[in-house]
Amino acid sequence: MSEEQKVFEGDVREVTVLEKLGYQQELKRSFGLLGMIGFSFSIVTCWTALSGVLIIGVVSGGPLVMIYSWIGICIFSLAVAYSMAEICSAYPVAGGQYSWVAVLAPPTVARGMSWITGWFMITGVLAMGATNNFIGANFILGQANLSFPNYTIERWHTVLLTYLIVICCAVVNIYGPHLLDKISRGMLIWNITAFVIVVTVILATNDRKQSASFVFKDFQNSTGFGTAFTTILGLLQSFFGMCCYDAPAHMTEEMRNASREAPKAIVMSVYLGAITGLIFLISVCFCIGDIGETAGSSTLVPLIQIFKDSTQSVVGSCFLASLILVVVLVASNALMVEGSRSLYAFARDHGLPFSRLFAKVQKKRQIPIYAILLACVVQMALNSIYFGTLTGFNTVISIATEGFYLSYAMPLLSRLLAYFTSHVRKIPGPYTLGAYSVPLNVIGLVFLTFGCITFNFPILSPVNKDNMNYTSAAIGVIGLISVITWLTTGRKNFTGPQVGVENINIVVGPEKF
Repeated sequence: MSEEQKVFEGDVREVTVLEKLGYQQELKRSFGLLGMIGFSFSIVTCWTALSGVLIIGVVSGGPLVMIYSWIGICIFSLAVAYSMAEICSAYPVAGGQYSWVAVLAPPTVARGMSWITGWFMITGVLAMGATNNFIGANFILGQANLSFPNYTIERWHTVLLTYLIVICCAVVNIYGPHLLDKISRGMLIWNITAFVIVVTVILATNDRKQSASFVFKDFQNSTGFGTAFTTILGLLQSFFGMCCYDAPAHMTEEMRNASREAPKAIVMSVYLGAITGLIFLISVCFCIGDIGETAGSSTLVPLIQIFKDSTQSVVGSCFLASLILVVVLVASNALMVEGSRSLYAFARDHGLPFSRLFAKVQKKRQIPIYAILLACVVQMALNSIYFGTLTGFNTVISIATEGFYLSYAMPLLSRLLAYFTSHVRKIPGPYTLGAYSVPLNVIGLVFLTFGCITFNFPILSPVNKDNMNYTSAAIGVIGLISVITWLTTGRKNFTGPQVGVENINIVVGPEKF
């Protein structure tokens, strides 16, 4: 059988599975495996994500916590990624987590759990997009400050620049959807090349490297809290860095042979992110200068200060920062793609106000144009938080990460409930974990629960209204809104996937990789 025939048969199977779940194929299937790995890695892209929130790790434990927490969180994240990959293989639908919950959770609570999961999932992906816009704006303004030391970065500069990034991403999403697969393939090469260049240059040019003891043994604490609590706070950087690997799940309706390829992309993005992230962290920690000066850099981006201290060159520092900036900006575009597809899927199931509008697909380009515009508006609103509070950036980071982790936890919880209540004992689909399925789900769920608790802690002591972590309040409001809207309109209108797992099993079959 030729490769073209295999792809065609795979697409026919995916369309049939989608119809069994109650949906019609409306989006164009243009992504292959390599393009989707590039797309997912451009979002996960742990080494650049870690660089954007380096300040958190620098003051909360320092290199010791940054490196060892990264190793531990990556290992546990693999348990989550494998678990989600198995579920995604059986139910390749753009709704991702909330759709999986609707199918797997006990029937009496499935729709309600799915509704809440959808709200947290959308909150996570849109807030993550806003966070990435912050990082992109900070890298641009940080280079401006480095090049022109008399220039002082103001908060309103950052916010306005995030607006520009959002608008540019919206334009690409609307007028260049046919380019997304090619951009993703190209970015996979750019991402890895930039990683190699950055690590090689700072290690080669820095002649004042820190000792191994500083990197692997010494504990740094500028939070005002005790050692144990500070260590927990330092985990936030790694939690944020290893996130968003669900991206292929929301693109399954635009992938060829999605039930086979999307799970691979989910797992591969975690492995790529874990390896590049670890090498990057160790390299940066050896090249970091004075902790206080780095954390308090006028560029507001500690990594740019590390580049300057290593290369002793403004031009060289800006070149390295620009390599990362390209990755960050493409990640912003990819996050808008993921966010708009999540909004489109949720609206298609009548989960949003004005769902009929946001579920519309423009026939010519085969994209959910109104969902893209909604994602644009919400991201700009989240970026506007920085106008009012100095800790707005950290708050949006925490909201994004907790939203994602809660939406990851719900399908794993539903899968375990399905297993122990005999609602669904075995997940159908070509990507199966066999006997490891339930243990990995348990490990992943415990890990995600721990993470969701830590995101709510204040990051500095003494705690006051200016440095308070308002994540718990924000997540509480989102949870309350989801419950109220469920009771008022969701119970009547929300649909979700329309069939049970037994019908999907007939279509997909029990094949294994």
